[in-house]
Amino acid sequence: MSEPTVPPAMPAEFGVYFALLEVSALVQRGVQGQLRDHGDLSFVQFQILAICGEDPSSPRSMTELADRLVHSKSGLTYQVGQLERAGLVVRVPSTRDERGVNVTLSPEGASLLERVLPGHVEVVRDVLVDALGDADRDELARLLGLVADHVRRRSPRPGRVSDSRDDQA
Repeated sequence: MSEPTVPPAMPAEFGVYFALLEVSALVQRGVQGQLRDHGDLSFVQFQILAICGEDPSSPRSMTELADRLVHSKSGLTYQVGQLERAGLVVRVPSTRDERGVNVTLSPEGASLLERVLPGHVEVVRDVLVDALGDADRDELARLLGLVADHVRRRSPRPGRVSDSRDDQA
């Protein structure tokens, strides 16, 4: 009979990694129910609408959306297609790149975002923000910003998820 395999001890710095994963999963789970119940939206679909809603007069390229969401282009194409079929966004050819596609919020998408956003803010406050004082919240945002900047500097396209279909999207 063989000896049971004992996994190696995790490095001490993995504590921050596991804490980040746990908090991320808990926050995402908290907001997903609200988005589904009040807007029939997935988390990624809400993010697309929110980014497009930051400046409704400025269409967002699919590349920009993929980079900001850290999502594969093929997955993003599917999600944008779902939103377009629901009448929440409009895809238009890019005026800067003949192969590019831009996404803009439709009036229906803007209305849905306006309806869903207050409840979303309430849930985010409940599951994340209210656990921290102002100074801690600012420090956490600063630290996470450092990590995001570090990761983005290491990769020319940080939103690009390894997906062989991306080259065909």
